[in-house]
Amino acid sequence: MNIYTKNLNRIEFLVTLACTGKCKHCSEGSHNTNGKFIDGSVAADVVQKITSKYKISSLMTFGGEPLLYWEQVCKIHEAAYKAGIQKRQLITNGYFTKDMDKMRFAVKELAKSGIGEIALSADAFHQETIPLEIVKEFALTVKKEGIMIKVHPAWIKSKDAVNPYNNSTRDIIKEFDKMGIGSSPGNIIFPEGNALIYLKDYFDINEKVINPYIENPEDIHTISIEPNGNVLGDNIYKTDILDILSGYKPC
Repeated sequence: MNIYTKNLNRIEFLVTLACTGKCKHCSEGSHNTNGKFIDGSVAADVVQKITSKYKISSLMTFGGEPLLYWEQVCKIHEAAYKAGIQKRQLITNGYFTKDMDKMRFAVKELAKSGIGEIALSADAFHQETIPLEIVKEFALTVKKEGIMIKVHPAWIKSKDAVNPYNNSTRDIIKEFDKMGIGSSPGNIIFPEGNALIYLKDYFDINEKVINPYIENPEDIHTISIEPNGNVLGDNIYKTDILDILSGYKPC
């Protein structure tokens, strides 16, 4: 087995860069999507092949807003469930349609797919452009379908830091608390993309910050597959994923 990928235990799918929000903190910046999204059938095949050779403990789908293509998300999570991956998580802002019947149908299909947990991106940044009431209705529907859901907020500086954005996020979390939906610790905003443009006053430009999401190229634990299929310098639409993993070498 390739010494650089022998410790692989997590698969991520960046389903699409298309998004329903325009968040100031987004590390992806302007979301130049080109209409691309992951092919769920190809992704499911990738999951099956990887789990036949590697012990994968977690899988995550995210975006952009992944539920713009919820059918593809369902295919991925169904494959993860069948493969016995224990932690199966989706990150979503909960706003992918204004049609509440369509939303409810999509959530039912997500439940059937075996998805394990939904991390709901709800905070001061998302709610500047995304209607909170629609997100709350989505969250209640998810809860009724028996899927675990928690608010997963973004914080400036730290969860305890006092600033207008964090204060607003705390108020939003209280709204979900009233619905019996708790929150995770969330994540601290990294100075990248939109955050460097709109939130630059909150960062010390002289402070060296290490991106916590960057993998050690000589010891890959997580692979993140992009909407166009790119991963580890190759592409799942052109090369078999097991060949990509066995042939990978750090630059």
